[in-house]
Amino acid sequence: MTAAPQSRAAGLPVRPGEDPWTEAEVEQVRAELEGEAATLRSEIGQAESDIAERMGDSVVAAGDDEADASSKVTQREHDLALTRNARELLEQTEHALALIEAGTYGVCESCGKPIGKARLQAFPRATLCVECKQRQERR
Repeated sequence: MTAAPQSRAAGLPVRPGEDPWTEAEVEQVRAELEGEAATLRSEIGQAESDIAERMGDSVVAAGDDEADASSKVTQREHDLALTRNARELLEQTEHALALIEAGTYGVCESCGKPIGKARLQAFPRATLCVECKQRQERR
């Protein structure tokens, strides 16, 4: 006899006074995270394509004056920074999805206490409870 698969919502931690996670709530968070991940992957792909195109432009534009060259360098640096930020968000998003799969979503990675259902619904990539996040930001 095989055991019935356990609900993903079963056992996800909540703070005192919060209702337990329902399967629908977990699926809603998962869908939001998966949507964000797809969008970020698309944005990263487009940005990498744009950056590669601009890198090729630097050879063609060798005769630009200093202002044009400086503007292009600034734009390229801006694009690189945005891409780096999108990669970090994608990493956080994929980490949250992995935590859902592992059944450990909602556990503070610092103190091990529940992060809080309301916090996760507002910011699904959260890995720290409010107290630990505040402590981290004070450092």
